[in-house]
Amino acid sequence: MSKRFRKELLYQLRNHIRWEDLLDQLNWPHKQREGRCCFLCPHCEEFLTAVNPRTNLGRCFRCQRNFNPIDLVMRIWQCDFVTAVHFLQDQLPSVPPPPAPR
Repeated sequence: MSKRFRKELLYQLRNHIRWEDLLDQLNWPHKQREGRCCFLCPHCEEFLTAVNPRTNLGRCFRCQRNFNPIDLVMRIWQCDFVTAVHFLQDQLPSVPPPPAPR
């Protein structure tokens, strides 16, 4: 199992994994609120969260933490970076989505 990853792969994992699909795959509580994906914060266990589609970052407004898909998997599974990256590689879409509008 490789412990070194290309920066392009890490960029794709952070920016092109759909949060809704990932949360479904992890079987983690989430819902849509006002057209935005909200999830149970794995740190403080509150639903005061949102995902910014432009940055692909999840944010908890209660504990002030940001999560990218790699961080989220590490926190939920209590695993290391390498394990999270190997799991997420299978979650990548075959063709990256176009950039979000500014």
